[in-house]
Amino acid sequence: MTRLSLIEGGLLRDGVPHQIVSGSIHYFRVHPEQWGDRLDRLAAMGANTLDTYVAWNFHEERRGQVDFSGWRDLPRFVELAGERGLDVIVRPGPYICAEWDNGGLPAWLTGRPGIALRTSDPAYTDAVEEWFSVLMPRLTHLQSAGGGPIVAWQIENEYGSYADDAEFMEFNREALVRHGATELLYTADGPTELMQDGGALTGSLATATFGSRPQASFALLEARRPGTALMCAEYWNGWFDHWGEKHHVRTPESVAADVDAMLAANGSVSIYMAHGGSNFGLWAGANHDGVLQPTITSYDSDAPIAEDGTLTPKWHALREVITARLGTTPPAPPAAPRFVSPAEAFAWVGTAELALPAHGASGPSSSLPVPPSFEELGLGSGLVRYTAHPILPRGGAPLVFEGLRDLATVWVDGVAVAAFDAESAASGVELDGDGQRHRVDVLVEAYGHINYGQLLGERKGLLGPARIERRRITGWEVLPVDLESVDPATLAPARGGAPLAGSSALGGHVAVAEVHLDAALDGHLRLPGWGRGYVWVNGQLLGRYDEVGPQRTLYVPAPFLQAGRNTLTLLEMRRIGELPTWESAPDLGESEQFIELFD
Repeated sequence: MTRLSLIEGGLLRDGVPHQIVSGSIHYFRVHPEQWGDRLDRLAAMGANTLDTYVAWNFHEERRGQVDFSGWRDLPRFVELAGERGLDVIVRPGPYICAEWDNGGLPAWLTGRPGIALRTSDPAYTDAVEEWFSVLMPRLTHLQSAGGGPIVAWQIENEYGSYADDAEFMEFNREALVRHGATELLYTADGPTELMQDGGALTGSLATATFGSRPQASFALLEARRPGTALMCAEYWNGWFDHWGEKHHVRTPESVAADVDAMLAANGSVSIYMAHGGSNFGLWAGANHDGVLQPTITSYDSDAPIAEDGTLTPKWHALREVITARLGTTPPAPPAAPRFVSPAEAFAWVGTAELALPAHGASGPSSSLPVPPSFEELGLGSGLVRYTAHPILPRGGAPLVFEGLRDLATVWVDGVAVAAFDAESAASGVELDGDGQRHRVDVLVEAYGHINYGQLLGERKGLLGPARIERRRITGWEVLPVDLESVDPATLAPARGGAPLAGSSALGGHVAVAEVHLDAALDGHLRLPGWGRGYVWVNGQLLGRYDEVGPQRTLYVPAPFLQAGRNTLTLLEMRRIGELPTWESAPDLGESEQFIELFD
């Protein structure tokens, strides 16, 4: 018997009327040493349930190499929630959106030529079947029937926003059951008839995702299925941010009022996000609205539990509403986090021009007739250096890229001459020539794969011919560099001296700084004057930074740091800045009020 069951107008839990008050926390966005702390803060807010997506690509970056250890120990995350008295909802996708790279789908899968993602295409469904055969046995014993905390499974994710392949949705439901799901199954789609028509399944609870006007969304669910249990599977109490935009916020009062209205209607709700965490490494996804919109490293999302664990006014407002409506007394929260003091000063160790390591994800390849994509090279993110030796005509000629994703720097005979993005690549750059062959290097950087919409799965790298005027360049040598796994010490030769603040770094510089700490505490790292690049802390890739904002500081979890010497490595692609500093509080940039998508 399932723990949750449906009755006319509501839910039962073990036969007793029940309302789900859930909060979203993603294990892949929180350092595992902080999982327990963040779950304690969720329980103290009054939530009775945790929900989490499962990011397939986080566990199987390369086909057949599946990892559920350490940071990827999803069963342990579920168990920790159960130890705190929380039920658990698992959202295994396999597509999750979540502003996560590729919507959680592995690049080795989405890069297959001709594959029809999120459809009944056997090339896709066979891969999903294989993944579920690996994933589900690690979780099914944690269902409530076996004494565990898992009480529900979500079928796919907001499918009605993407397509209306009913056969595919049936496959997803049947695959979950086939691999052992015995608890409540439900779908989640946006609050419009179009979206609900495409994603809902007869025989499974249909829920809605929205950020305002709960009465209207609940009325839509009720009109379509009279007597249904009402649930908001994602209540967007905040929103994510793109580089170059503003930081999105919601007032605590508006959030508390919406949640109060849902609970007053005997509805259930999952607060997305209860704690957003961070897009560590290169896992941030991207959207596309005419241009690429990469998501920032912070996934704070203006959540009630801030990125650094701080309990915000929104947390206190929600705790008051939830406890009043449910008549419960939640546990006390953990102590407030402690932060590295701004007085802890960095010192330069050295700087050098970028020197790519001799071996990348698959080593160098040579004499290729066309430049391969990242995915063809077995690389999901990071850098690829493309090298060729074309003839540069006398009098000059334009170098043009017919397809570039996402950013590129070009050298001719070792001298950086131009930088491109996808929009400027087709315009090209004029190169001087003498009728002889010259070495041309193109270093391509990938921002996150698109996570939502019809461009899901778009590849990275040089995606079409590169030309000198009308003549195609052939004979490429290619070096992929997996920044997620590379030792940052291999990116540059050792060299003393501080970098010259404000100097151009077109083509890449690597700078190293150190700081001595008495204790490993959480920190907020500022990089004053730096342009765009990547930062490692003690050899671990913290994430991207970019002067376009809105994010001005990077959250450094205490487990990234240590008592004693700590090393910071910066790979800068645009402009060298000043010594890094610590701040006492986060700076996520100029803010603006989140506006509901469906208004």
